[in-house]
Amino acid sequence: MSFEAFGQPLLTFPDAEKSPLSIRAKALVFVDPRSRQLREELEQLAPRSISVLIRGETGSGKELLARHIHRASDRGGLFVSVNCGAISPTYADAELFGYAAGSYSGSASSRAGWFGSANGGTLYLDEIGDLPLPIQIKLLAALENHEVTRVGAPQPSPVDVRLVAATSIDLAQAVAAGKFHERLYHYLSEGQLELPALRERVGDILSLSEYFLGIYSQRLDLPVPLISEAAQQLLEAHSWPGNTRELENVIHFALLVSTGDEILPEHLNLPAPLVQIEQQLKQILGSGSAAEKGALKQLLKNAALL
Repeated sequence: MSFEAFGQPLLTFPDAEKSPLSIRAKALVFVDPRSRQLREELEQLAPRSISVLIRGETGSGKELLARHIHRASDRGGLFVSVNCGAISPTYADAELFGYAAGSYSGSASSRAGWFGSANGGTLYLDEIGDLPLPIQIKLLAALENHEVTRVGAPQPSPVDVRLVAATSIDLAQAVAAGKFHERLYHYLSEGQLELPALRERVGDILSLSEYFLGIYSQRLDLPVPLISEAAQQLLEAHSWPGNTRELENVIHFALLVSTGDEILPEHLNLPAPLVQIEQQLKQILGSGSAAEKGALKQLLKNAALL
């Protein structure tokens, strides 16, 4: 499925309707100049066999980039997505690398694990910093040696897996704090992509808004309203701390509460730009660092001189 918004192409995946992912994870826009630069970097990395580390805020669309990398590569295997924060610390070995028959009570058959399931394809590890250190070490060994040893198995099994990992934290700081394996970090650092926050990709906001509006209108069997000029301005002025995830929720809400053929500012349930600025100032004054407060005071001083 694909359609045009504001004269710019939106990319969706052919199997989007079958995918269990949220609507948010089925569209990728490259309208803003920063997004276009990201696409160029992505297309250079995709054909290579190296691991990739995607850095970006929560809700910004890191898994979507990982899926695009997989689709743009020549790997014919599956794209397997794993949330590292949801892996059981007790059974992390078995979940990630699999287990042999009889390894656990009631386990009459063997399981390939996430790593084995991605054989010939791409393994996506979201928030890789949440992996326990012992598992990080085994992960690095599996990547370097191209083999995994299932729990209870007498010998390792060969695997061909490309790793694409994502993080919303600075892994270099986690390495310095002893919370992330240094060699694994350097292994991942060979291929890096920085996904800017939505507020830094203003040119993407209206295209994404049109996409979400079109998809939800279709799903709810509602006519597709236009986004008024005033509403467009408010959407572009908002800071989007929740990134694409927040934008999806805002558009969904606006569609449900609008009564005419236009989305108006009051349907978006967003604070006015000046209110946003006031909220941000209060946050800095209340919990900001001394450096942030000093910079704010200087900024206000400069503004008073204008």
